[in-house]
Amino acid sequence: MQVYKGLDIITNKVSPQEQRLCRHHMISFVDPLVSNYTVVDFRDKAVPLIEDIFARDKIPIVVGGTNYYIESLLWKVLISTKERASTAPGLVRDRKVELEQLDGGELYRRLSRVDPEMAAKLHPHDKRKVARSLQVFEETGIPHSEILQQQQEEEGGGPLGGPLKYPRSCILWLYADQAALDQRLEKRVDDMLAAGLLEELRDFHRRYNQQKVAENRQDYQHGIFQSIGFKEFHEYLISEGNCSAETSALLLQKGIQALKQVTKRYARRQNKWVRNRFLKPHTRSKSHLHHLKRRRKLEAAGQAAEAEGDSAGAATSDEDSSQSSP
Repeated sequence: MQVYKGLDIITNKVSPQEQRLCRHHMISFVDPLVSNYTVVDFRDKAVPLIEDIFARDKIPIVVGGTNYYIESLLWKVLISTKERASTAPGLVRDRKVELEQLDGGELYRRLSRVDPEMAAKLHPHDKRKVARSLQVFEETGIPHSEILQQQQEEEGGGPLGGPLKYPRSCILWLYADQAALDQRLEKRVDDMLAAGLLEELRDFHRRYNQQKVAENRQDYQHGIFQSIGFKEFHEYLISEGNCSAETSALLLQKGIQALKQVTKRYARRQNKWVRNRFLKPHTRSKSHLHHLKRRRKLEAAGQAAEAEGDSAGAATSDEDSSQSSP
């Protein structure tokens, strides 16, 4: 979500002070009203930046974030499809978005006819994935399952896709015990509120979402509007000023608690994703992945840890960092 302009607090963008320590890329360059920015778009913009950093004898550091986007940069797992020109001047059609408007049953029947192997792997109600597989077939003429099979059969490939693009990659996974992580995530939400989260949400809602709500066409499934922390405050934002102070306070607390719960669930899904995609036997070589665990006892030495962290941050100031969160 950090690729979009706006919602700096809710998407946890690096601060201007942090950005001065080293050059950052892929932050705040997509208009918030764009709803069809994809992981392929992200990869196609980030890879040339990585190549440029290598060409300058620097080390690109990919930070995240959304693990699927990191995977798209490091492994050959994505499929590029063709953009189609729209009848409207200057616009580009997104076939996947068009397909998602169709009935789910009809989508699944279409996929079953052209790519029964892929259809068998997907849930009939997962419109996004079904639509994506149909888009791949329509725009390449090759079944999605066949392209994935070709990737897996490449040297260095495996059950999850093609080989590493950068064989000398070093991946660091910072892991915390669940109880400690939950506590930190709750504090993170409190810190975001103290940093001005509500003002940010009100401003963004007024500028980009209020009219959509009035016309009953708000969409919390695409683009920046699906950010964790925005839709959770929907009731509060649309009711503010139109209900009693007591009701508004209750809706605010409801939003805060929902944000904390959703954030913790998302962190669990991220950890599960790493285990399933990176750590399971017979999926990928793990020689490039290093598991770092910050134990609770280190928190007792908080000041020392912070001082060490500041030093480490300064030490990387000559490197380039590519953010990986969409």
